[in-house]
Amino acid sequence: MIKNIVNLGDAAIYCDFGNEVDKETNLKVIKYFKNIKDKKLKGVTNLSPSYNKLIITFNLNETSFDKLSLDISNLNIKNEIENKYQKINIPLCCDDEYSLDISRLEEKLSKSKSEIIKTFLSKTYYCYMTGFIAGMPFLGDLSKSIMLDRLETPRVKVPKGSIGLTEQFCNIYSFESPGGWNIIGNTPVKIFNSLSLNKPNLINPGDEVFFYEISKKEYLKVYNE
Repeated sequence: MIKNIVNLGDAAIYCDFGNEVDKETNLKVIKYFKNIKDKKLKGVTNLSPSYNKLIITFNLNETSFDKLSLDISNLNIKNEIENKYQKINIPLCCDDEYSLDISRLEEKLSKSKSEIIKTFLSKTYYCYMTGFIAGMPFLGDLSKSIMLDRLETPRVKVPKGSIGLTEQFCNIYSFESPGGWNIIGNTPVKIFNSLSLNKPNLINPGDEVFFYEISKKEYLKVYNE
């Protein structure tokens, strides 16, 4: 399933699964990621999955590029991990206070706020990867009718819990952070829990996410709990 394995610097391996950004390709990445993690291959120090790539760093005192490449190529990849994925419901408040870019979306997409939100809520989203900031999930795929480029000028601060749209993806800001995605609303749900050592991320690669709309009153109730 891996199209190419190459050396990345002195102590890292770059596993290339192709150029496609879709669920089928990403599932291959996740299968290798979880199998390598479960098998605890000697010398592996970190695994970083993305849309269609997997970067593996290793300890040169314990293994080598040639040895680890062979170990990876000879893996018997299990398929049953698909049953371990979660289906997660995320509340979304689209009150004007939280829909920071709704006017831009309306103008660029030639759609009303209600049309944009209805379209966004009509799909279940697949988590391709997490990153940029701790626990931030990159979800896809948006309906083509609401795809839009990033902001021309990124914000210095995007509020925690903001849900942004860019191109075919949406994400959830797990912390306040700079960012250039189009913000459609905000969730009161904690996406990353630094106190949970075993499972800090609410959403992980392979999970499916469904958004549902709540009022500002409902938002504040959950937020203050």
